[in-house]
Amino acid sequence: MTDKKTLRAQYLDRRLSLSIQEYDAMNVRLCSNFFSSLDLNEVKTVHVFLPILKKKEPNTWLIINRLQSDYPHIKISIPKMTDDHRLINYYFESKDQVRENHWHIPEPTFGELTSTKDIDLIIVPLLVFDKHGHRLGYGKGFYDRFLATCRADSQKVGLSFFEPTDTIESEATDIPLTSVVTPERAYYFQ
Repeated sequence: MTDKKTLRAQYLDRRLSLSIQEYDAMNVRLCSNFFSSLDLNEVKTVHVFLPILKKKEPNTWLIINRLQSDYPHIKISIPKMTDDHRLINYYFESKDQVRENHWHIPEPTFGELTSTKDIDLIIVPLLVFDKHGHRLGYGKGFYDRFLATCRADSQKVGLSFFEPTDTIESEATDIPLTSVVTPERAYYFQ
């Protein structure tokens, strides 16, 4: 089993080495596959991470735009990091409420707070995932702490440009994903 530090470096490097054309094409397929793979009929609120485009994270703005145009009844919630390493969430109103923080992560600067009990589906960032639904992020634990506060029945959906690795070492505090969408297919875990 490859250690977490090595996996993080490998998958971040893979993502950063994508050409702009590959990156753009993968984002279009990923967005399309997201909507064809998930049933959003019962979903009232979706939490969406905002992408760090310079790190070539999946461009979730494509998903946000499509949710707004095709699913206007679904509320969108976006995260903001706190100084004590937690996420608080605000309903998305417009790009006017979003600014980059000192880590260059886009986040809301104002808005109506979202209660975690109202979130039905969480789109979770990751660098790599395994065949059991475990994910590896940047290692700061923001999403593990956030997911622990969400409803047990909320869908936890990862987005990845790449297929899964065999196994990621998991810890008791890790919350497994319910599914991961890639440009090619979706994986379901629970």
